[in-house]
Amino acid sequence: MSALSALPFLKPVHLRPPRSSPGGQRRHTLPASEFRCLSPEDAVSVFEIEREAFISVSGDCPLHLDEIRHFLNLCPELSLGWFEEGRLVAFIIGSLWDQERLSQAALTLHKAQGSAVHIHVLAVHRTVRQQGKGSILMWRYLQYLRCLPAARRALLMCEPFLVPFYQKCGFEPLGPCQVTVGDLAFVEMQHAVRGHAFMRRNSGC
Repeated sequence: MSALSALPFLKPVHLRPPRSSPGGQRRHTLPASEFRCLSPEDAVSVFEIEREAFISVSGDCPLHLDEIRHFLNLCPELSLGWFEEGRLVAFIIGSLWDQERLSQAALTLHKAQGSAVHIHVLAVHRTVRQQGKGSILMWRYLQYLRCLPAARRALLMCEPFLVPFYQKCGFEPLGPCQVTVGDLAFVEMQHAVRGHAFMRRNSGC
């Protein structure tokens, strides 16, 4: 059994039945909606969504294209993409971190022995915003993390105006983040991840 098939929150979700051709035979179509880990081949699509989402707001991106490729090569299992008919519409990219709080080094490093998942970025394509996709994707991502033995908690940093959104997703503020990007200041937030054994008994992981 593949690692993907063992994780129920990453199995493709078909939101409508496949269409049939006029002759009555079923045509091969892409899944209406699918969640899967990202690969380095997805990096350009990821960056295009991220660039549009962040540059207009903050003037910069959390991850540049080379950094996206870096994390998708090192730890693709800590990413999650939402695809609709084969097109990426939303994504999360994470890496492992081995300290209690985030530091400047956390922006570029993946600490393979860490137990905290640092969520670098969550972004949604502009054509499907205001539909709740960000909340849905985060929920699925957190459920997925509970199936990973190493994950004990999730950490992220966000601008103050985003704190209510992440609180609704179950994160709690830890206070000001020591990481700075230009003139921007951030709040650091945390979400506890339940133990692997508990989830395996209760959700089929």
